[in-house]
Amino acid sequence: MNLHFPEPWCSRLQSTGAVAVVIVDDPHHAEPLAAALLEGGIDLIELTLRTPAALESIRRIRQAFPTVGIGAGTLLDADQVQAAADAGATFGVAPGLNPDVVKAAQVAGLPFAPGVCTPTEIDRALGLGCGLLKYFPAETLGGARHLRITTAPFSHLGVRYIPLGGITLPSAESYLREPSVIALGGSWIAPRDLISGGHWDQIRDNARAVRRLVDSIRQPRTA
Repeated sequence: MNLHFPEPWCSRLQSTGAVAVVIVDDPHHAEPLAAALLEGGIDLIELTLRTPAALESIRRIRQAFPTVGIGAGTLLDADQVQAAADAGATFGVAPGLNPDVVKAAQVAGLPFAPGVCTPTEIDRALGLGCGLLKYFPAETLGGARHLRITTAPFSHLGVRYIPLGGITLPSAESYLREPSVIALGGSWIAPRDLISGGHWDQIRDNARAVRRLVDSIRQPRTA
């Protein structure tokens, strides 16, 4: 079913449980940002293509930290998909479902999760061969309960979701307990102001808090 996201990547998403979604304005912040997230236990990053620094930041992280899963977010057209792949992105994400972007990712060999928020969009995404989807904007749609109800008709197909949009640490647990959620997207882990201000310790601590939460839910201790 999941034609556009290979199983090794799905396993990694399931294990890490969270993707730090970031906006970088200065490419010189890329390496210390990735280092802080790694120190906190988060090795998956979605770097959104919303600034001129985005592609260079992806290149820098890929070179300095080759084991980090670095994704390109906000992929809105085919040219962006190719540019992200050329920069070294290891996966791609979009806020919506554009068949041309899905096809471009397929041609580029870039694992890709399009954005959905309705049963119709989920159905269309499945028709394009996508079995791992970004659920956006999660909180304003109605949170984890709304995700569960909206996606229930497709649960027997093994569709997995990365919810994103307005999620915070207090609301993260409800998503992580949903069987269909492979990982959640967190823009609160490394928000733009902390990155631009160089507050790497705070970003590391935020990542650690997420790491503890994911481990408490997905890797319970045995007596």
